[in-house]
Amino acid sequence: MARRLTVVQLLPALNSGGVERSTIEITAALVAAGHRAVVISEGGRLLPALEAAGGEHINLPVGRKSLAAFATMRRLRAELARLKPDIVHARSRLPAWLGWHALRGLPAPRPCFVTTVHGLNSPGRYSGIMARGEQVICVSETVRAHVLRHWPGTDPARLQVIERGIDPARFPRGHQPTAGWRARFAEEFPELQDGRLLLLPARGTRLKGHADAIRLLADLRNAGEDARLWLLGAREAGREAYVAELEALATELGVRSVLAISPPRSDIVDAYAVADLVLQLSNKPEAFGRTVIEALSVGRPVLAWDRGGVGELLAGLYPLGAVRPGDRTVLAGTARALLSAPPPMPVTIPHTLAAMQSATLELYERLVQT
Repeated sequence: MARRLTVVQLLPALNSGGVERSTIEITAALVAAGHRAVVISEGGRLLPALEAAGGEHINLPVGRKSLAAFATMRRLRAELARLKPDIVHARSRLPAWLGWHALRGLPAPRPCFVTTVHGLNSPGRYSGIMARGEQVICVSETVRAHVLRHWPGTDPARLQVIERGIDPARFPRGHQPTAGWRARFAEEFPELQDGRLLLLPARGTRLKGHADAIRLLADLRNAGEDARLWLLGAREAGREAYVAELEALATELGVRSVLAISPPRSDIVDAYAVADLVLQLSNKPEAFGRTVIEALSVGRPVLAWDRGGVGELLAGLYPLGAVRPGDRTVLAGTARALLSAPPPMPVTIPHTLAAMQSATLELYERLVQT
């Protein structure tokens, strides 16, 4: 290591999601390499995990849209002047705007400004701040193409694709749950036993295509398959009306008795292991698709709409699992084929956590050397 860096990451809060997970993963890598890692956010339930990784936290509402945003920017500028970071890394739009303005008010030499485009942000000036980093990390080739299409003035040389990654040790090929776990699973979800289990792991939002999964379940059962469906993660506080809508659809289609809708769980690797088929049916293109590589790493077949980052992943890892978006007939036919004779799993999953961490730290070090 040439010298010890101080890296400040900006994001709205530390509650849940891919942005938060990546923040903690990079914090852990920075600390392990001997650097100083600081996160500025409004805090949240993942704050203990950040601190356990060795990160420092400063509480500022940098993601809160309000008339106080200007005052927040001035407080952020004062914190950055005190910290004297080498890198300021913004992971969301409002924190990026505040960070960009805060840095402009600091005397030279200023910290390097890095952004990560985690999603397919809506076109326009507000989202365009994410393309203003001295280096712009894109979490997939899909995201890179999106940035160049909607902000064509962006210098392509400033865009670096660093795909998200998983720890293969957390999602080992051929993982088997313990007998105790299986017994608890059977007791908790009797409706999911004995048939072929479809798993859609996703939060409770319409974007994730839960209704398409329920329709697929009905199509498979009408074709004589004893399919069952687990919507893992859809039952969340504040999503009661949405869950009720899904239950009504399942009742209408005659599949309510073979459907389970559960809250998020920490034992996702066990859920993958008992699934016969893992679904990713988001009704809009997604930036990446971490559940795809998690499931494939465990060795479970994946069926998904072929679009966005999910389609990009499947094209390289499991192409027979990709279906033209919206084609229910082909979706059901592909599901039956994957259930009866799934193609071989990819030998290796190149999208690893270690690769993502290493590439990000190399980007930081390269920036401060220029």
